[in-house]
Amino acid sequence: MEVTTRDGRLRGVSGKGFEVFRGIPFAKPPLGPLRFRAPQPVEAWTGVRDAGSFGPASFQAQSPMAALLVHGITEESEDCLYLNVWSPAVDGEPRAVMVWLHGGAFVIGAGSQTMFDGAALAVRENVVVVTVNYRLGIFGFLHGRSVCGDELDSTGNEGVLDQVAALEWVKENIDAFGGDPGNVTVFGESAGAISISMLLAMPTAKGLFHKAILQSGAPNVRSSLDTAGNVTERVLHELGVKPEHAGKLRELSAEQLMEAQNKATPRSSGVAYRPVLDGAIIPEEPFAAIARGSAQGIPLLVGTTRDEMRIYGWMDPNITSMDEAGLRSRCEAAIMGGQDGVSNGERAIDVYRRAREAGDESTAVQDLWFAISTDQTFRAPAMMVAESQARHTPDVFAYLFTYESPAAHGALRACHALDVPFVFGTFGHEEIRGFAGDGPEAARLSTQMMAAWGEFARSGKPSHRGLPEWPRYEPHRRATMELGVGSQVLSRPMEAERAFWETVR
Repeated sequence: MEVTTRDGRLRGVSGKGFEVFRGIPFAKPPLGPLRFRAPQPVEAWTGVRDAGSFGPASFQAQSPMAALLVHGITEESEDCLYLNVWSPAVDGEPRAVMVWLHGGAFVIGAGSQTMFDGAALAVRENVVVVTVNYRLGIFGFLHGRSVCGDELDSTGNEGVLDQVAALEWVKENIDAFGGDPGNVTVFGESAGAISISMLLAMPTAKGLFHKAILQSGAPNVRSSLDTAGNVTERVLHELGVKPEHAGKLRELSAEQLMEAQNKATPRSSGVAYRPVLDGAIIPEEPFAAIARGSAQGIPLLVGTTRDEMRIYGWMDPNITSMDEAGLRSRCEAAIMGGQDGVSNGERAIDVYRRAREAGDESTAVQDLWFAISTDQTFRAPAMMVAESQARHTPDVFAYLFTYESPAAHGALRACHALDVPFVFGTFGHEEIRGFAGDGPEAARLSTQMMAAWGEFARSGKPSHRGLPEWPRYEPHRRATMELGVGSQVLSRPMEAERAFWETVR
């Protein structure tokens, strides 16, 4: 199957009920003088370009998460700005378009991962699925401007601008693949969802998508200019380069930069690379922008898994030996401030212990920590976005994913990223089933989620016959669809915990 885009002709591959076009360039390779700069328009080609293979992924950081979650990446390169399209048919029918932004803490991942194979979702829901690469780590999120001036004037948002360029490509070309450029849903998980929350606040992204799905990500993960500048200073120190000579970073090999990244900002020390509140590309605090209506009119589906932080537990050697004093120390370090002489850390422990006792759930210190840190990092910010958007757009819907992973003898429970293979229908793949599980319950849940995501992409509402009626998220009820072995509508779930975070914003 061949299609004609604005840049040239492409030859894809036919599958069972779909056509797939892999490795489509949407911007010029960001090499040499284009390193650390905004993406530039791709150069047109003559003849027919083969689109049978994925393009390279951005360079991947050293991360213990990669072995569990990242499968299918065979090549890494700075030349990574490629996307992939799955379409039920290239026949002129204007289908809803779903553009996926992958997660990976802005340092790992790619649109070519096995987990994100778009065939099942495209065929089952009759939608066009697009998966996108963007620059990661030092290549996409190194802020040089405030530290190095014109010598290295990168904003730290080049990776986000890559996503904008991909959405511009979709707007201009997706009709050739059987997609409707007037009905585009952007969906993503973790770093991908964080990115979408930035796009909701960015003027340059306005009009490029019409609906949004945030899976386990919100605008709380971003850097101030000072924080981003500190990361740059650490990288420069590792390379032995002074700020006034930072232009040399465009002359070093990609391997040298990756070595510096892994040493100066190891993944185990936290999320160093992330969108930057630079006052230009991201002109204001995204929470505030969404609250005042920057994304008015864009239907939103937002949610988290119940036990997000448990996936990080096996990266924490001290978690199993943590006692009550250790829990208090962690909570007080993570949650600043207090009320009436009581630290917010102590208040969190009390609120969560009481709530879990009332729900007949474990109050072991490890379980309390996972619940508190899950809500602080993921759930509470996600619900803030839902509530803010609901003031401007009625079609806002919330979910809570509760299906549990069989991995690590069940210790991961409903952990971070577990929902993703159910959305794509890839849960049963041989590289994924150990993490996601298999069998009738998994298949039923995946069918429910694919149908909900597909229906939302078409209509802005996720309700379908395979689930109970899915009410909008409104403050008086906070209706939330539980997606698990037994999917059901919950009213004001975990309300005491949610209310606590309102007091420490």
